[in-house]
Amino acid sequence: MKDLLLITPPFTQLNTPYPATAYIKGFLNTKDISSYQSDLGIEVILSLFNKNTFRQLFAMAYEADAIVTENTQRIYALRHEYLKTLDAVILFLQGKNDTLARQLCTDSFLPKASRFQQLDDLEWAFGNMGMQDKAKHLATLYLEDLSDFIVECIDPNFGFSRYAERLGRSANSFDELYGHLGNDPTFIDELTLNILKKQLEEHTPKLVCFSVPFPGNLYSAFRCAQFIKTNYPDVKIAMGGGFPNTELRSLTDVRVFEFFDFITLDDGELPLELVHQYIVHGEGELKRAFVLEDGKVVYKNDSLRQDYKQQDVGTPDYADLQLENYISVIEIANPMHSLWSDGRWNKLTMAHGCYWGKCTFCDISLDYIKIYEPVAASMLVDRVSTLIAQTGESGFHFVDEAAPPSLMKAFALEVLKRNLTITWWTNIRFEKNFTQDLCYLLKASGCIAVSGGLEVASDRLLKLIDKGVTVAQVAQVTRNFTEANIMVHSYLMYGYPTQTVQETVDSLEMVRQLFELGIIQSGFWHQFALTAHSPVGLDPEEYGVMPNLKDIS
Repeated sequence: MKDLLLITPPFTQLNTPYPATAYIKGFLNTKDISSYQSDLGIEVILSLFNKNTFRQLFAMAYEADAIVTENTQRIYALRHEYLKTLDAVILFLQGKNDTLARQLCTDSFLPKASRFQQLDDLEWAFGNMGMQDKAKHLATLYLEDLSDFIVECIDPNFGFSRYAERLGRSANSFDELYGHLGNDPTFIDELTLNILKKQLEEHTPKLVCFSVPFPGNLYSAFRCAQFIKTNYPDVKIAMGGGFPNTELRSLTDVRVFEFFDFITLDDGELPLELVHQYIVHGEGELKRAFVLEDGKVVYKNDSLRQDYKQQDVGTPDYADLQLENYISVIEIANPMHSLWSDGRWNKLTMAHGCYWGKCTFCDISLDYIKIYEPVAASMLVDRVSTLIAQTGESGFHFVDEAAPPSLMKAFALEVLKRNLTITWWTNIRFEKNFTQDLCYLLKASGCIAVSGGLEVASDRLLKLIDKGVTVAQVAQVTRNFTEANIMVHSYLMYGYPTQTVQETVDSLEMVRQLFELGIIQSGFWHQFALTAHSPVGLDPEEYGVMPNLKDIS
């Protein structure tokens, strides 16, 4: 029996667990509160992508006369080849069947549908020696073909890293999502609920906590909560995570509490501890929690206790998660993208919040960014050592908003002092403190890559964004990293308020030159998104924006 069941609902990443439940479990350990954690996403994917399940899916699609497009007809015609190879491909992507790479790289081994029409120049992308990466890319395209079959013939809401994301993104009103929850569970819902039922029966928790980081997790969280309410009415249910932290801060719709008993905001450690005490004792104070009282949604923040300092929250605990079963994929031939999707990374945080905290497009009014609190370098390396011992993995992704240069320096020196061999990467600001010497030091400690926001590649707009950098400064810093053999990925933005067409063209040219000089190796353009808790969102008229606002219920 466990006090809490911590769940990440489908779907987030295939290659590594989303870290929220591991952070919470590590904290609960310091309070002697027992818990079990589950990444339902990877468990559902493995239940779905195997020979027996796909034999069933092919039959269901045929009987429903759903195989109508040329692409799905081709996949169905090749179904025996898919069934023959599927289990072996999954084992390969789990790192359990490496020799299959030579087969995967031949022309005739994998059945091919429309995804292979987008095939990159493999010789350019992977060279003569990149057989494992080339094989992962081909295997990923193969799985995406099968994913297309599911979307077109079985469940239009399916996606590898998201499920029913459109319902989550349109969640300013609960109506559409609530309507879907009134429908019969889908095939993928049934897979999810069967796994959930086994966990509930095995661990008999008092409280089930859903971490919902993204819109693509929201529907499954509600579907799972609905199942628990129907079949285990004595079990209490809570939701927290990135999605409620940003999108549900003005919650008023009482129907949400047909599914959940508590919805907590911001840092989850203390709110969840108090929810647990509330359930055990039947009463008590709460912190940053929505509940239903007398038929109305009430925000309870009556605890005077302060949130825990980072030094007191414990080390993330990856116990219970099926670490050996995650799937490494390479969707596109981009070196930075492969870090996100290929290989299993232990995730840690160097500092809570952002030490800069001024960018006008960012939700800097929220505590998870506004409250900056670094972790001591010695404690960070202690946590690194603990996770290596627990997981057997020495790769680390520091998931900071922006890792501070001074702490990165202290961390690197501590790693070298202890003679550790690790591989790590993180997100930064391209600021002048990243000197050539510091970049060489970071490389010596195992840093292989950094990602940072160049955003608009225009000094006028960088000033308007209050980014605190210039294009020239970014060019110098990226050169320092590149010369130290640390890969640089740049986040880029278009459509920022007042940005002209000419400035957009100039930004494209600037980025082209940075690539030509070889001082950034990867980049991705994002369309500007107006977020409610950013300076632009809080005062849109100041930035020439006239938002079409809708009430959130």
